[in-house]
Amino acid sequence: MFLIIGGLVLLCFFFEGRYGLDLSDEGFLWYGSQRVLEGEVPLRDFASYDIGRYYWTAAFMKLLGSNGLLSLRAAAMLFQALALWIIFFILINTSSKQNILYWLIALTSLMLWMLPPYRLYDISLPIILTGVLAWLIQQPSRFRYFLTGLTVGLAAVFGRNHGLYGALASVIAILFLHTKSGKTTHFIESLLFWSLGVLLGYSPVLAFLAFVPGFAEAFLDSFKFLLFEIKMTNQPLPVPWPWLLPAGKTSLFLAVRYILRGSFFVAILLFGIIGTVWLVREKLRRRSPSPVFASAVFLTFPYAHYAFSRADMLHLMPAMPPFIIGSISLLSRCSAKAKWLFALVLCVACIFLMLPLHPRISCHFSETCTTMIVAGENLTVDLKTAEKLTILKKISARLLPPNRTLLIAPFSPGAYAMLGRKSPMWDIYALFPRNDAFQQREIERIKMANPYLALIDNSCLDGNNSLCFRKTHPLIYQFINDNFILLNDSTANLSIYMNKR
Repeated sequence: MFLIIGGLVLLCFFFEGRYGLDLSDEGFLWYGSQRVLEGEVPLRDFASYDIGRYYWTAAFMKLLGSNGLLSLRAAAMLFQALALWIIFFILINTSSKQNILYWLIALTSLMLWMLPPYRLYDISLPIILTGVLAWLIQQPSRFRYFLTGLTVGLAAVFGRNHGLYGALASVIAILFLHTKSGKTTHFIESLLFWSLGVLLGYSPVLAFLAFVPGFAEAFLDSFKFLLFEIKMTNQPLPVPWPWLLPAGKTSLFLAVRYILRGSFFVAILLFGIIGTVWLVREKLRRRSPSPVFASAVFLTFPYAHYAFSRADMLHLMPAMPPFIIGSISLLSRCSAKAKWLFALVLCVACIFLMLPLHPRISCHFSETCTTMIVAGENLTVDLKTAEKLTILKKISARLLPPNRTLLIAPFSPGAYAMLGRKSPMWDIYALFPRNDAFQQREIERIKMANPYLALIDNSCLDGNNSLCFRKTHPLIYQFINDNFILLNDSTANLSIYMNKR
């Protein structure tokens, strides 16, 4: 099974590794990984996710001798393979013997949700957490408490939200284990070993906080910004409940996919509620539930928070692994007829909803993609992205001197990575409104960098006028208009400015 997983991940890389490009979210990771290779520090020197994924990616870029997208995607897919190896090792060892075809159906259902490449860290981490937590529940011991905590700590290095979700699920699991027989005498000891593991796992960040100048301040500022300024982790979107099919004419294919998407939002909630009731019932009857099922239930509600914080497909994807893994585990204990029927229904639903989102499949059916050279690599991208890339290449070739940088805001940090230029701003992906003090600091950085050009995307996030750059960063926008000459205001909704100096 492990050779099959490795082969499938490798096949996926060769099949669609050169397809698709997102200058926004993928560019956010791509630029940051390049800057790490140049000696910069995430959070301190540029806006970023948590540090783990940057150093993982940069290490592979260094190893492969390339800072392009293919190296970034290869690093992410190796992380994906690691997650799948862990969970199927646990599944196979905690389930009665299953036909290899059943595991292939389960693997297909799970892998369909694992896209695009830059999201693989966020989708792989809940898979790893589900597997390790199940391993703890299967046979609790001091070593397993410690290793579970170590995994939670390492997950937080890659994303503090994953660390929080893993910690919540772990504490619930520890409580569940120590109340199963009505005894709680070893609860503190178990929690202590788990906490020691968390500290060791999170030690890379703790070391950065202690020894990297300026990192602690930037780290705390990121918490303050989320907790006290914007008071949210994502810009919210309405939940696409399956009964709220958009009005107007739509094809049967799109209508079914809309209903399926909303149904999966409902499914993770129902799985969490019904699973919790079932676990309580099993505990009252002094029965041992499936460790994988219990682990999946404990992680469902924490990751449901992530899915509903911005109810789109990109945020539903990391919430799906606990539901799919829990369902696979539960079905493996059912009768053969029920097992195969529901496993196939789940797999077909995943194929119908997710396969069209895979970039190569999307390009094949829409016939609206073209191949371009991006940072020295051949990529096949949709026409909208191709237009952006063409404009950026023309601007760089015709207007930008080789020894000067440019400012690009707010949505395309990947443009810096593609052009090999350093951002003059810390906030490379300027989605959220910023206060005056922050904007003044950014203006000072811009003055120091003295960019030759400024490219401002005039579109607004989610079509919300209050989330346009001129609204979220008014002082910076005014500074650009005062100190740069507007050259063009009509190319793909992009304003092009040249520095007066």
